[in-house]
Amino acid sequence: MSTKKVELEIVALSHSITQTHSYAVVLGEVDGLRRLPIVIGGFEAQAIAVALERMQPSRPLTHDLFANFMDTFSIELTEVLIYKLEEGVFFAKLVCRYSDVLTEIDSRTSDALALAVRANCKIYTFENILDTAGLYLENEGSEAADEPRQTQVPVTSKPTQSDPDMKKMSLDELNKLLQTVLEQEDYVRAINIRDEINRRKKK
Repeated sequence: MSTKKVELEIVALSHSITQTHSYAVVLGEVDGLRRLPIVIGGFEAQAIAVALERMQPSRPLTHDLFANFMDTFSIELTEVLIYKLEEGVFFAKLVCRYSDVLTEIDSRTSDALALAVRANCKIYTFENILDTAGLYLENEGSEAADEPRQTQVPVTSKPTQSDPDMKKMSLDELNKLLQTVLEQEDYVRAINIRDEINRRKKK
């Protein structure tokens, strides 16, 4: 298992209208082209979007309350670490500092990311997780890579056709379909195709 840490940042929230209430938060490799999409619930997607947009709800959301609690009692969220991927589920930890003591707290990844945005802290994962579940954007040019990175805040909702029966497709056809779907920024659909490709490779 690779213990090399890779820094990530939230680059987009994606919503697939072909799957009701299906959202993905898309993490991008800092100074790299790999993307790590993670399926999250609608409430968590809203919590992340509100923080990214710097919106002030009339009453604090649950994640705002937790962030305010930490701030009130001088607990610093220093980083979020996505440390494990097991059967398609990502596991995360909150790395907190209180009185110069570091403490790791287990968290759902979606909650950890919602808090990371509020605390403006760094997000990391391990190289082996990015190798397993990451997607590589082939069409990202070197010119785009030289431009300042900007977070795409809006939740995208793009009409897509339903996937053909992926089990009948060849590995080459699946890889081509994956790139097409990535160009459409439908990351929820891309996750399903990626998982099918990974299942084929394990056989």
